[in-house]
Amino acid sequence: MPTRDLKTFDSIAASGRPRFRARLRRAWSGLSDLILPPVCLSCREPMTAHNTLCAGCWMQVDFIRPPLCDRLGLPLPFATGEVSLSAAAMAAPPVYDRARAVAHYSGLMRRLIRDLKFHDRDDLTVLLGGWLTETGKDLLAEADLIVPVPLSRSRLLHRRFNQAARLGGEISARTGIAMDPLSLVRVRATASQVGLSRSEREQNVRGAFAVREARRDRIDGRRIVLVDDVITTGATVAAATRALRRAGAERVDVLALAMATGEGQAD
Repeated sequence: MPTRDLKTFDSIAASGRPRFRARLRRAWSGLSDLILPPVCLSCREPMTAHNTLCAGCWMQVDFIRPPLCDRLGLPLPFATGEVSLSAAAMAAPPVYDRARAVAHYSGLMRRLIRDLKFHDRDDLTVLLGGWLTETGKDLLAEADLIVPVPLSRSRLLHRRFNQAARLGGEISARTGIAMDPLSLVRVRATASQVGLSRSEREQNVRGAFAVREARRDRIDGRRIVLVDDVITTGATVAAATRALRRAGAERVDVLALAMATGEGQAD
């Protein structure tokens, strides 16, 4: 059953006794399921609960599992100690502190992200936000603020929403950590990153982000979790991190739905 419907109904029944409220809640849930029966968010097979995947579709998501590189969040073949670092992290430490992603950018996860971004599938936000909250629980436990990676004004007008802000809002609702979608902005539009090399991606987003001068105090001294949909080379989140650090952020961790660890490219 959609969360907002439950909250509305709870407010109506708030003055009743707990047992009576529970009965009303179950009755409303049953009625809602008759009107909008729960289905798998991917294949639309009938389900017993809303906002989830069937077992078959769940198995198509290639989740990133430990052991991980502590800095880059890359999967490792084995743990090397209390803090494990990949060769990539040792050769070129990232400007952000830590990164974590839910899954590899492939298969069903890639399709879910594309559906969220380009097909206005807002119904995916609860599921994907839940995955992010679980994957990033260690980062979120130390965070003061959630900041979504912003879109350019032209892209925001074209798409009508920022998928990172939607995801960040769901994480905020689940954790109680404030989200700030206004302080970090894109100060110039950038070309699509699709098909660009690592160096071209870095050049494309260099200097593309800034913190609004009037809102620097909201960033200064804060421990921030920066939310995005996909990490490919890390160029975008690195550029955003630099802007947050210039504004005085104490710590910047990155949390994304997917990481392109192989041939996958962000769209």
